Amino acid sequence: MTQIQADSQLVTQITIVDSEPGQQAEALSVMTERARFMAGQPGFISIALHRSLDGRRIVNYVQWQNRELLRQAHQSPEFRKEWSHFDQVTDEIDPNLYEVTQVVVSQ
Repeated sequence: MTQIQADSQLVTQITIVDSEPGQQAEALSVMTERARFMAGQPGFISIALHRSLDGRRIVNYVQWQNRELLRQAHQSPEFRKEWSHFDQVTDEIDPNLYEVTQVVVSQ
């Protein structure tokens, strides 16, 4: 389950994907397949996929126990098997690692 809290030891990767017009659903399908694979990898905590209402972007919010286990999962041949297909339905992929600094919730 997704855990959003400050001072956590978890690693969070947020990836913004720009898809070709009309290809967001196909890009999301490939990402969903990869997410299911990643769910079985060591260190996995959660993945949440978000699609923009304009049909052009996908935001992938990934949480892992640590950077090294996330790196290993990304480098696995099984994860990369659909990479060329994914490149055909996307324009730009921008992954970055983050840490939570503040969480404000309803009182």
